[in-house]
Amino acid sequence: MKAYGSRLGFRLMLLVWLALLFTSPARALDVGDSLKIENLQTIDGQVLSADQLQGQYLVVQVWATWCPFCHRQNLSLIKLADQTAQQDLRIIALSIDRDPADVLSYAQQHEINFDLAMMTPALDAAIGKRRGIPELYVIDPAGQVVQKGYGQMVDLDIFDLAQYGKRP
Repeated sequence: MKAYGSRLGFRLMLLVWLALLFTSPARALDVGDSLKIENLQTIDGQVLSADQLQGQYLVVQVWATWCPFCHRQNLSLIKLADQTAQQDLRIIALSIDRDPADVLSYAQQHEINFDLAMMTPALDAAIGKRRGIPELYVIDPAGQVVQKGYGQMVDLDIFDLAQYGKRP
């Protein structure tokens, strides 16, 4: 009986080891990686094509309506969108909410002035594992991540993002 138990233990350990060996941990998008956004439908029914997003910096935020940190960051993003309206900087917020109606209601209630869309399976796979929300990425005109942050950014950090929209 003892030999059977030790063989079972060995087999179990071997299976665990093989599982760890052949499965890779979830990878998250990071600075230096590329992110391509194309044909993204906003909550108000518009479609953002790759051509429309080309040649500008994108501030991409992953958020949710129920997240208080996201809400406070959205208030700063509203001000940033006003400040950079004539610059080559576009803000896109990707909601992880389940119901698009909640996002539309939130947008109307808080007078959101930047693009809101639902997280898509393709973008979710491209962005990868999140450390928390809100999560924010700055994507340069070539599609490369040049800045990444997670958790609520303070106002000054948000307003520093305006530098990306200024042409040299």
